[in-house]
Amino acid sequence: MEISVKSLTTCEVAPDGGAIALRFEDAAGRPAEVRVSLNQVGALIMTLPGLLEAALKARYGDQSLRYAYPLAAWVVEQSTDATQRIITLETEDGFKVRFSIPKAEQSLLGEALIQPAPEMTVKPN
Repeated sequence: MEISVKSLTTCEVAPDGGAIALRFEDAAGRPAEVRVSLNQVGALIMTLPGLLEAALKARYGDQSLRYAYPLAAWVVEQSTDATQRIITLETEDGFKVRFSIPKAEQSLLGEALIQPAPEMTVKPN
């Protein structure tokens, strides 16, 4: 079954936390809902950024394009695993993503951030 989404209306977590519901209006104006189990939500979230970037490249025919979220805040915290830290990156509108970083990668990330950015050509969209 193919459904064309006109607009996302609401998103909700099931009372038991076992699923999420994505509610939207289809192209004909009818309400519709997709329920995704907690087990599949992570797979969905991991898939969407790659699909978004592939669509952007296909639409504009430019493989150098990237979809970048403006960073508004970040937090680094210690994980319960002493060999890992957790970094949270957040946009102004509340989108957050967290990564666990192994100890060896922490230093490499810090060093990469203090290095001058390589010269590049900026292409306006």
